[in-house]
Amino acid sequence: MERQIYYPNSAIRDFIMKILVTGATGFIGQYVVNELMKYDGYNIIATSRTRDKALKMDWWGKVKYIECNLDSDLDYYQFFDSPDMVIHLAWNGLPNYTESFHYEKNLMTNYFFLKKLITSGLNELVIIGTCLEYGMKEGCLSEKTETNPAVPYGLAKDILRRFVENLKTKYDFDFKWVRLFYVYGKHQNKNSLVSQIETAIENEEELFNMSDGEQLRDYLPVEKASEYIVRIALQKKINGIINCCSGQPISVRKFVEEYLKNKNSQIKLNLGYYPHNDYEPFAFWGDNSKLETILKESK
Repeated sequence: MERQIYYPNSAIRDFIMKILVTGATGFIGQYVVNELMKYDGYNIIATSRTRDKALKMDWWGKVKYIECNLDSDLDYYQFFDSPDMVIHLAWNGLPNYTESFHYEKNLMTNYFFLKKLITSGLNELVIIGTCLEYGMKEGCLSEKTETNPAVPYGLAKDILRRFVENLKTKYDFDFKWVRLFYVYGKHQNKNSLVSQIETAIENEEELFNMSDGEQLRDYLPVEKASEYIVRIALQKKINGIINCCSGQPISVRKFVEEYLKNKNSQIKLNLGYYPHNDYEPFAFWGDNSKLETILKESK
């Protein structure tokens, strides 16, 4: 693969650390790149599958960009100019959580990509995980809660984490696994709850169809989630699995009602129109004690 590098418009300086962000044009990835730009002293390298989408990002022309497919036959460490840290958000096919391609293809593609980086000398690795690794467990879930994923996406992520933990027994690198709960915001997939609400508001619909909304979830706006991801990544004291969540359960119904109220929308809820998802527990949220420690110490 021929490498094409797109440099920032500003002059390149000598930076303290090179940070590669994969999936940099994705829903969360684009926010993570923007968040990293708030910090001085870092050389940010963004990568994604296609340059066309990258051209539309707020960060385009402000960070180095290298187009790349992660299933290429490359020495990725050299290809990306020997990054000191990788924040790995890339993952194809979301939000189709129940499809088998997550473990049939995505799992091994991501594993071999990361293994090449690690065996070539990567020092710090931050990977985005998912609360779906916990499976059907209910209540407040801590990082010590045993995982038992019920869907292919959660299973693939859980196995990837175990694979990387095994690599850590052989190679010396810092490893953080950021386990996201329910993130929402602008640029999210059109099938997400908030995107559907926004569409209903835009279309001036009278009713919004949803489940009974009694499920308890743990929501974070994407701006806050990206802030937390970056602060987790840049601190040195706490490694391993870290829940990235609010720590506060809220019913889906209340979340939707508050969202509509903040938008000054008079749409009425058509409760019970949809059944509950069969791959999610009825009531669960994250224990964010570990995250709170990081936030207090990284001010």
